[in-house]
Amino acid sequence: MATNVLTLIGSLRRDSTNRQLAEATIANSPAGMAVEIFEGLETLPFYNEDIDVEGQVPFSAIKLRTAAEAADALLLVSPEYNGTIPAVLKNAIDWLSRPFGASAVSNMPTAVIGTAAGRSGGKGSQDEARKAVDIAGGYVLETAKLSIPNSLVRFAEVHPKDDAEVVGQVTEVLERIRTATEECRKQLVESN
Repeated sequence: MATNVLTLIGSLRRDSTNRQLAEATIANSPAGMAVEIFEGLETLPFYNEDIDVEGQVPFSAIKLRTAAEAADALLLVSPEYNGTIPAVLKNAIDWLSRPFGASAVSNMPTAVIGTAAGRSGGKGSQDEARKAVDIAGGYVLETAKLSIPNSLVRFAEVHPKDDAEVVGQVTEVLERIRTATEECRKQLVESN
């Protein structure tokens, strides 16, 4: 059975190194795995319970929730903005966490990776993303991490998909996602 991975990118910039890192996951996804980047986070309004009611949910929120419900796993690719998670990514997690008790990411295997200009590679923001997804009900894969430092220098002339070290690291993250997804499927079958 194929593994479908929905990818959310915390940077809206067209040429961001995090978008390039997400592209590297697509280019290096193993056979039997489909990695898809969700487009449209910039159209998602800030989460507001007043508009999260039947008949008023914005189309962009419906589109995001539908994509998450169709996925087997979630991959968040996050830069670091002022030491924490970008608002657009946190907002997407907020939309996915609702309605309360029916989170679109409930028990969904989730990995968080990213790159940033600083020495930590955005580790602080990625930890915040893990925390938010965990509280939203996702199954955070603590063993599937990747924080690449000095992105502006490292990827100035080389796309992450052409960096042998990054390719190896991305492949390892994707394999861990696949393993977790298979374990979740097995548990679901056993519980039924």
